[in-house]
Amino acid sequence: MRRARITGTGMYVPPRVVTNAELEALLGTTDTWIVERTGIRERRWADDGVGASDLAVEASRQALERAGIRPEDVDLVVFATLSPDYPIPGCGPLLQAKLGLPPVAAIDIRNQCSGFVYGIVVADQFIRTGACQKALVVGAEVQSSGLDLSPRGRDMSVLFGDGAGAVILEATEEERGVLGFALHTDGQYAFHLWLEDPGSRKRPRLTPEMIERGSIYPKMNGREVFRHAVLRFPEVILEALAAAGLSVEDVDLVVPHQANQRITEAVAARLGLEGKVYSNIARYGNTTAASIPMALHEALMEGRIRDGDVVVLASFGAGFSWGAVVLRW
Repeated sequence: MRRARITGTGMYVPPRVVTNAELEALLGTTDTWIVERTGIRERRWADDGVGASDLAVEASRQALERAGIRPEDVDLVVFATLSPDYPIPGCGPLLQAKLGLPPVAAIDIRNQCSGFVYGIVVADQFIRTGACQKALVVGAEVQSSGLDLSPRGRDMSVLFGDGAGAVILEATEEERGVLGFALHTDGQYAFHLWLEDPGSRKRPRLTPEMIERGSIYPKMNGREVFRHAVLRFPEVILEALAAAGLSVEDVDLVVPHQANQRITEAVAARLGLEGKVYSNIARYGNTTAASIPMALHEALMEGRIRDGDVVVLASFGAGFSWGAVVLRW
């Protein structure tokens, strides 16, 4: 059976490190408060003028190099982000041009925290049908430019960092690569994690009043997000494993979306996978669509993933949307 296999990974984060101590006076918070509630100790923020596509270029070049392929070999780009460089066009075309790819298909995915998992599934389907041979799937975010850096925005602004991760997927007929997946969305909870303005419902789309009342910044009902996340993560992991004909006992490593260390620990405990769930949120914060490919790359570089291992990628976030992909490395 033809399926998609990851043959190269890469990641890039901006050089600027923003510690909790730096945010204490700015946001009216403390290092202790942030660490206890999120597990985050520092994050990376991009400089002015740097967009998500710029970070993606560096991560993509690494992935291409590790896969041993040239830019012109890529015949599909899938770019997941909630923080595109511009409203129009998407980041996919920008990345295609910056990498010097041929005029291939480029798709932007706006599933926020679940964007990379959705992107892997989209690329896998293209490869399974023979529509493409080699796909570049990227998650990249510059969220620091869209945060409320005042005490009013404290609960959200301590969470997010900037970064990019990328993978190359190639067609294989071996018993490895994407073995199974599960994807879900439940929009009745959409307004528990959302960004109201600017949007097409408003005329004009952006006003001084929106800026003044803070509706241009993301908002979250943290309690509801946590409650759903610790339920949906285990559910979707088990569902994806069943689709792959596997069980929890077969799993060598879970690489989840890095949303909150408390969520990660709760999921590991519910599934009996303590010690098999990778986390790097302490160093990078929540990088949304970039968090899974960044964590996957680091886990691979640290020797946490070996040939033949069963690896699960899992996510939950805005929408609410959630999903999981099961891979054999």
